[in-house]
Formats: sequence, C-alpha cells, structure tokens
Amino acid sequence: MLGTWLFQIVTLLFLLTACAFFLGEYMAKVFSGERTFISPILAPVENFLYKLFGIDPNEDMNWKTFAMNVIFFIFVGMIALFFLLRMQDSLPLNLNNFKAIRWDAAINAAISFVTNSDWQPYKSEAVMSYLTRMLGMGLQNFLSAATGMAVAVALINAFVRKNTPGIGNFWVYLTRSIIYVLLPLSIVLSLFLVSQGSIANLNPYVHIKTLEGKEQIIAQGPAAPQIAIKQLGTSGGGFFAANSAHPYENPTPITDYVNILALLLIAAAFPFAFGALIKDRSQGWAIFIAMMLLFIIGLWFVIWSELHGNPLLTKLGIHNGVNMEGKEVRFGPLASAFFANSATATSAGAASSSYDSLMPLTGIVLIFNMAIGEVIFGGVGSGFIGMMFYVMLTMFLIGLMIGRSPEVYGKKLEAYEMIMIVSALFLPCALQLILSAIAVSISAGTSSLGNPTFHGLSEVIYAYASGVGNNGSAFAGLKADTPFYNLTIAFAMLAGYLITIIPALAVAGSITQKNSSPLATRFPTNRPLFILVLVGIIFIIGALTFFPALVLGPVVEHLYILSGKTF
Repeated sequence: MLGTWLFQIVTLLFLLTACAFFLGEYMAKVFSGERTFISPILAPVENFLYKLFGIDPNEDMNWKTFAMNVIFFIFVGMIALFFLLRMQDSLPLNLNNFKAIRWDAAINAAISFVTNSDWQPYKSEAVMSYLTRMLGMGLQNFLSAATGMAVAVALINAFVRKNTPGIGNFWVYLTRSIIYVLLPLSIVLSLFLVSQGSIANLNPYVHIKTLEGKEQIIAQGPAAPQIAIKQLGTSGGGFFAANSAHPYENPTPITDYVNILALLLIAAAFPFAFGALIKDRSQGWAIFIAMMLLFIIGLWFVIWSELHGNPLLTKLGIHNGVNMEGKEVRFGPLASAFFANSATATSAGAASSSYDSLMPLTGIVLIFNMAIGEVIFGGVGSGFIGMMFYVMLTMFLIGLMIGRSPEVYGKKLEAYEMIMIVSALFLPCALQLILSAIAVSISAGTSSLGNPTFHGLSEVIYAYASGVGNNGSAFAGLKADTPFYNLTIAFAMLAGYLITIIPALAVAGSITQKNSSPLATRFPTNRPLFILVLVGIIFIIGALTFFPALVLGPVVEHLYILSGKTF
C-alpha cells in the first residue's frame, strides 16, 4: 500500500509542477494585459464591468490609494455579509426555516469569509440558508481570493517597474483574477465534481428513517460550485460540517486526488507568474523549489507520524498502531495525512479527516505550516507575499554576512522596507501566542476545551494559528462557537489579514520608486545555495518562535503516547 501511495504522491507533485508552470505563464499574460486564448470571450466582459462600475482601467494607483481601496472593499464586504447573516430568516431560499445567525457568530463568519479564512465553528448545513451560502459565502470565496491575488500582483510590480510611484490598479487585478482565473477553473472543477457524485441543487433536505427506526436528515444544496472555489481559492470552508470527508463534497478517491491538486494549483503558479513578469523565469523556479522542499519535508513527516501510531493500539493487534479514529475509511491514513499537509501548507481550512484525531507529531507540522505565515504554498497570492517577505529577509541577512548593501532582484533594501517586513513576519507570531496565552488563562477560554490536557493546549494554539494565518481549519475538540472565541478569533483573522496586506503594499510602493542595480553586483537568488539558506531561515524562525509552545503541547503528548500512558 505504501509503495502505491508514494507513486501517487510523486505523480501528483509532478502534475502540480507542470500545471502550475503553464498556469503561471498564463496568469502573467492576464495581469500584464496581454492577449490570451480566452481573451476574445472574456475581454468584452472585462470592459463591460469597468464601464458598469465606473472603473478607469488606466489608473495607476500609488500604494496608499491601492491600500485604501483594498480596505474599503473588505470592510464593505464584511458589513454586507454580517447583515445577510443576521437577516437570513427574512430572506428567500431559506427552505429549512433557519433562524438569523447569532450576533457574535455573524461577526466571526463575516470576517472569516472576507479574509479568506472560512473558519466555521458551527455546523454550516444546520444554520445557513441557500441564499446565505451562495450570495454570502460562495461570493466571498471568489472576492477574498481575488483580493489576495491582486495584492500579490502589486508586490510583483515592485520588481518589474522602476522610478514610479504606481503599483497597479486594484480593481483591474481583482476583475482579471476572477474572470480569467478563478471563474473558468471553478466551472471546470464544478462539472468534474458533479460528474463524480457531488451534488448541486436547491432541493429541501431529505428526511428518512434509518434501520433503527430513527429519523435522519440528509442535507442538500448547491454544494459543487462552492466546493470548487473553496479549493481553488484556498479558503477551504466546508459546505457541510464534515468538509471534504463528506461524500457529497468529496465522493471518490479520484475527487480527493483532484481536490488536493486544486488546493495547491493557483498558489503554486504564482512563483512562475512572478518569473515570467520580471523576465527571469529562473527566479520563479527558485521560489517554487523552496516552497516544494518545505512541502515535501512536512509531507514526509506527517506520513511517517501517521504510519507509526499509538503503541497501545499495536498491543491490540493493529499494525504499527495506525490510528483510524477520525479518518474517512474511503481514504485512510495516508490520504488523510496528504490532504492535511496540503490544506495547512496552503491557507485552506478544508479537511478530509478530523485533525483532532491526528498524531501529535502530525499536529506539530500542521501548526508549523500555518504559524510561519502559510508560505508553503500559502493562500492564492498571500502565500507568495509571505514567501517574498522571507526572501527579502534572507537577502538582508546575506547582505550583512557578506558585507554588501542588501538588495533583492536588483532593488536595494533599506530600513523602511525591513521594518515593514519584520513587522509582517513577527507581529502575527506574537499575536498567536498572546491570544493563546489569554485563552488558557481565563475560564472563558478553558471552559471550551474538550481535552483539558496537553492536547487541549494544542487545540488552543492551533485555533489562533489558524485564525491569524487565515486558514480556517481546527482541532475539533475545542468548542469555539462561544462569544469569547468567536470575537477573539475574528480579531485574529482580521489582524492577521491586514498585517500581511498593508506591509506588502507599503514595501511595493517603496521599492517601485527605486532604480535597479547592475546584475554584476547582485547576490544570485536563483542558485541552490540561496534556496537552502531561504528554507533554513524559515525553519529557524518558526522553531525559535514556537518551540516552547509546541513542547508544552504536541511534544509532551507524543512522549506520553510513547510511554503507553493515556490521559
């Protein structure tokens, strides 16, 4: 079985690389305004949307104008979604007569979906109408993903342009992200999911009698379209509470394979789009290889961890103590581990198993993937932004070590850029740890713990790492649908989102105004040495920042399991 799965994993990673390369080349043409094979169909739509909303596509925004438009857009989205959630009981397509969402849960959900987090502490099919899901959650899956892509393109422009304050047009990049990238891919994936058994309807829920004579309610709804965009846009919010373990969301092993590919695809394409836009594809390959190395290291670790389970289960006759609790039997431990690593390496909260049931060392990898800023491969756009922060920090440190003025891709790094970069990298880490410390120190936080032990600490750390990292997945043992957790995690999601976006635009605005340095004076950023240093710095920063918290949680839990103890 292991050999077959390793072959499938290697095949998927090669397929991902090939698809990401061609998609990245296509995205570079889209964002630079070049003609593509689909332009004859979509260019008239694009121009019509500009006229409809009064957008001047030729306007070149400075970073402050760009940032104000982004902030305005996300806050309008939050307010609209909040009122939709609070008024759903009075709106159409509420076939199951769901009540309005409680105020604190509505605040959390509005911030969650607008920031591309899709954190869901509630059972979605039991509280949300079809209109809320389509007009609220489904729409925001497109808009939030496109916002991250637009900001990433603005940051790329910093290395394409010189001696200009302009970093691009937010509305143009937002529009092109949706109609040229997200929408076509979502249509294709939706049709594929439906062909495999995923549902897409507006039928009322089905009530049936079980063999025991009890009533069971089988949820229905327009699932396939939202599943497609939640995977491609790395938002990950489940149409059903079981998320990608639900047979209506993820019907077969083939859809599981394709869902993993969809989770990684656009995020993995951004380094190639970057290389094409700066006219040096080797730079894009270097960033992609660094991301892939980090991904493979984490993947190896979680597979090893899940295949070497609990010694107590071994004594019961289960081979290697492999733990199947919390895992969908259609997929098993290896597919579950692969999916979990992919979902947390991107900013997708999708899950094909219960993360609360994974082995402690697997939990370390999942938390680490999110805590370092979700840069492997990260969210669509946001992952590339985070990796660029690490690239610039790496070049700054290399410059100090070799006695050169720090620069990256021909642009000098000065005090202003480094303040922004360090703030974007370390403030989220501090926020995660501070909020976790508060939660385990007061009764409002500890009263929600399903496991008031080492695992309980892991649940809290995971929740805030997921919130700040805009991931949205959870260790389900934490009962987070309370005013305390709804409001603090909502704050974590919004703060984590803005702490990434605002510094990225500020850095872009500063670097865009600089000249490029001669090639001969640059430290090569497309060589193996740079890739290894970059990966090493990411590991060191993550380890130094989170080592104490991880030791007190997953590491101690792992040691207890090895000693044969239960708790």
